[in-house]
Amino acid sequence: MLRIAQNHKTLEKDGNPFFYLADTCWSAFTNISEEEWEYYLYKRKAQGFNTIQINILPQWDASDTDLNYNPFIDNDPYQINMDYFKHAYQMCKTAKEYGFELALVVLWCNYVPHTWASKMMKDDILPFDCLENYVNVVHETFTSLNPIYIISGDTDFPEKETEDYYITVARQLRSMAKNCLFTTHIKGRYSYIPEELLECMDLCFYQSGHNAKDLSMPYSLGEAMQEKYPDKPVINSEPCYEQMGYSGGMYGRWTREDVRRAAYVSILSGACAGITYGAAGIYSWHKVDKGFMTKLGEGFDTPKSYQEAMNFPGAWDYGYLKEVMEAFKVNALTARQDLLLNKTEDIRVAEDEKGTLFVYVQHNTKVRFNCDLSDYTGKAIDLENRFVSQLNINKNGIEMHPFNQDALYILWKGE
Repeated sequence: MLRIAQNHKTLEKDGNPFFYLADTCWSAFTNISEEEWEYYLYKRKAQGFNTIQINILPQWDASDTDLNYNPFIDNDPYQINMDYFKHAYQMCKTAKEYGFELALVVLWCNYVPHTWASKMMKDDILPFDCLENYVNVVHETFTSLNPIYIISGDTDFPEKETEDYYITVARQLRSMAKNCLFTTHIKGRYSYIPEELLECMDLCFYQSGHNAKDLSMPYSLGEAMQEKYPDKPVINSEPCYEQMGYSGGMYGRWTREDVRRAAYVSILSGACAGITYGAAGIYSWHKVDKGFMTKLGEGFDTPKSYQEAMNFPGAWDYGYLKEVMEAFKVNALTARQDLLLNKTEDIRVAEDEKGTLFVYVQHNTKVRFNCDLSDYTGKAIDLENRFVSQLNINKNGIEMHPFNQDALYILWKGE
């Protein structure tokens, strides 16, 4: 069972450190067949993932599917389709048998009034008086599996009525699911959580998102969230997705190195309870002969099929990040940009509770410090090829590494 660690920065499972490594599979309950689900779980387990993020209700930008799984009979939110929830429960039960934790979104923003999404999809908004019954069904279906309940999905909070929806749902579900952890998934480049909703939250998610115009978001949002909510673990639950088209219809796609960078700079900003991976083609479960609404929402370009997306190499990079954190027994990280003399925020420096330093260098350069490194030993890891080299450390800096890609430096005192 998951719990918040005593340091209030990380998670524990059954009393042991738990690095949250999630994959994004928002459309699982509506778009994935049993056979596909078994393969998906096998592959992600092999890659090191331990959590799956799923939207309980249909994902608004899922790819088209021939499957017919609907949570409401005749699209009437007052008539719950229990067969849908039985099917969702079985998928979750199978995932638990593979060893996965579940992170389930209760209300994506298109189902709640006044959000940026529901302004475009007014027909999706659920009446307020149907929420109690829906939340009861959610509890009866999933709570025995001890999920993390993500109360909101991709939301902003522009109006009091918006807040009231989420606060009402959170309080009701929290009163029943007393052993589950709670959080909220907010929209990209956003850090606000209403105080009454925050009172129901155990940890904080943020999303640095898919906008290519500001590449500081993974670390700047991580720092902002920790400053605002210092007593709660922080996770970047939606960095840029591999091979996702840039948002806003902007030309370009996020590469393997882009998504890897987002992970490392998030973790080294101190948002160290875990990280979430996403692949275009997986979250929407896209098939080659099916449609995808490229003009919907943030205007993402058409994804590749889920079969191709399952083989994107970035997933292995995220699994390796978890391996590094576990190998060095990192319980928590604190950003230490104050040690860096280079005139950039893009080189990230963090320190763990044992005094070990972690440095992410995207582009090769000498890294200069304002502290004495004479007592440190270290190694550089080529993050694409996993090559390892000894670091050339002098009193006030680290010489360039021998690799051609981004690298992680790990420095510790002594031999």
